[in-house]
Amino acid sequence: MTLPEQSPLDWRDGVIPVSTRFDDPYFSFNDGLAETRHVFLAGNDLPARLREGFQIAELGFGTGLNLMALCLLNPAQQIRFTSFEAYPLSTAEIARALEHFPQARAIAGPFLAQWAAGQTILHLGNITAEVVLGDARETLGKWPHKADAWFLDGFSPAKNPELWSPEILLQVARHTAPKGTFATYTAAGHVRRALADAGFAVERRAGHGAKRHMSVGTLQ
Repeated sequence: MTLPEQSPLDWRDGVIPVSTRFDDPYFSFNDGLAETRHVFLAGNDLPARLREGFQIAELGFGTGLNLMALCLLNPAQQIRFTSFEAYPLSTAEIARALEHFPQARAIAGPFLAQWAAGQTILHLGNITAEVVLGDARETLGKWPHKADAWFLDGFSPAKNPELWSPEILLQVARHTAPKGTFATYTAAGHVRRALADAGFAVERRAGHGAKRHMSVGTLQ
């Protein structure tokens, strides 16, 4: 695995990684694991919807925290997880970030070992995860699968507009199974409109912590 040029991280309070490229933290200052569970798991009605072969897709792999939250569910079914990431973090950076979440760090050993070995297809219990490296504007359109649930977790739309463009969100819809869902921490109006235009029935819900609102939706 050849990593693209990575900007250095700024570590807020020594534990929370902040991208200097996007001037945005990799997870919420207000308990990122709890936010993941509220937004991405509950927002997609997981684990209730999980079944054999269920496909989850994600924009923005970051520290792998969302994947670790999924692993903590310990699904009985074989699950597929695909994440699109342009600027992957090093093993040391991911390990340092996950130290902030003892539950996640406690099960992260196999993930970190495979990542350190340069693997982008990861085998974690009943979850097979693939991290697709490169700009999602180029890689998503080539992805041959459709997701039953999406985690839209790029940096904020104000800081990383490319990952929230109408073109990208249309590709998300095109790579969503019938009645598939998405969830995201953002409730930005232009993002919700673009997802609606792409074919999702979009709903605004209560966000996590200090964030008043988030967005979820189902492909019509």
